[in-house]
Amino acid sequence: MQHPVSVPIGVTVPNYADRIGFAQLTRQAFEGVDLQPLRDQLVTRITEGAAHAGEGLDLSLIVQLLGDKAAGLAIQSEVLTFHQLFRTPAAAPKPGLRVLALAADIDMGGNTPIEFLLEGSDFELLTLYVTKDVGLPETLPDHDVAIVVASDSEECREPLALIEKAAQRWPRPLLNRPDLIGNLDRDKLYRLLAGIPGLEIPSTIHATRAQLTDLAQGRIACEDIAGELRFPMIARPRGTHAGVGLAKLDDAPALAAYLAEREEQDFFVARFVDYASPDGLYRKYRLAMVDGKPYACHMAIADRWDIWYLNAYMAFSEEKRAEEAVFMLDFDHAFAARHKTALDEMSRRVGLDYFIVDCAENQDRGLLVFEADNTAVVHNMDSPVVFPYKPPQMRKIFAAFTAMLSRHAGEGKASAA
Repeated sequence: MQHPVSVPIGVTVPNYADRIGFAQLTRQAFEGVDLQPLRDQLVTRITEGAAHAGEGLDLSLIVQLLGDKAAGLAIQSEVLTFHQLFRTPAAAPKPGLRVLALAADIDMGGNTPIEFLLEGSDFELLTLYVTKDVGLPETLPDHDVAIVVASDSEECREPLALIEKAAQRWPRPLLNRPDLIGNLDRDKLYRLLAGIPGLEIPSTIHATRAQLTDLAQGRIACEDIAGELRFPMIARPRGTHAGVGLAKLDDAPALAAYLAEREEQDFFVARFVDYASPDGLYRKYRLAMVDGKPYACHMAIADRWDIWYLNAYMAFSEEKRAEEAVFMLDFDHAFAARHKTALDEMSRRVGLDYFIVDCAENQDRGLLVFEADNTAVVHNMDSPVVFPYKPPQMRKIFAAFTAMLSRHAGEGKASAA
């Protein structure tokens, strides 16, 4: 039953369903484990009526990991109609802290992968799925600290709104407040960060297919869409992630060819910033902002501007990995120190307790921000043999994240006393 907005929220003994969870299943898929036998086993249990809700949610994730996103989401939505709360047990027999994650009914990349961040800790994770049809329960499961893990995507708007209505009466500390998550939208973030000294973020403009068609055919100019816009420009369909539909368009004919290959009606466009280093290579960084402090997650190096870690092929270049290792080792005294003013002000304006930034350095060595979100994957799955410098850095991030949760939980207990 959805919680009435006008009364205080209480807590009760959790009625959870255990599950294997995101981190373990994703790690198995990453390491090449065949998940098909487990999928078949879970399907059999469901067919026989012997499965519990946690197994249904695990099946949903496995099906998505096997490549059938639509079927996986259908299973997840069906499970969430009768059960909302799931537990990922702590590594220790007795949990040191109980964390409540507030998630949305979305694909496996749409909520913060918090299980990775809690890896190896003695924290017990309860995940409560807030859906537009069911909303929040009348009484919340007992917890020490809560964090919103739903993303800024359009599919999460209604769950975030439901959480926001209850946020002022939340009985425990609540991190990553839902009203702030929406500021991470591509077409909002650049306005939020505008004017920060030493930080560049191009305006991301919503443009319709009709507008871009007129531009491609010469009926309007770039400035008729936005004053800052010009060729070359970056375009992507609105609502896409992970480089889907992303393209650099040098002129009107390139824009026309791009539109001919796409069916979407709405796009984001922005001016292209050439951030190539003097050696001609592009370097893109992922940072985790934890409790206001930046941490290095990875550094991708490639000879192409549309770079992310996988297409940089870091595992195949000892030279690239050596540079990434130095980036991580010297981060606090080099990159973070160089951009301290910009990073501090960005963190203050965003206001979230935890978020991820994908960025680079422009040719003036200023901080060039591409995007920020609260759901990018920060993990410790890479081979310690190939990437020996990564496990210590990931553990450093995880320790900062759990320390942040502990601090807020402690402050909540102190204020309650």
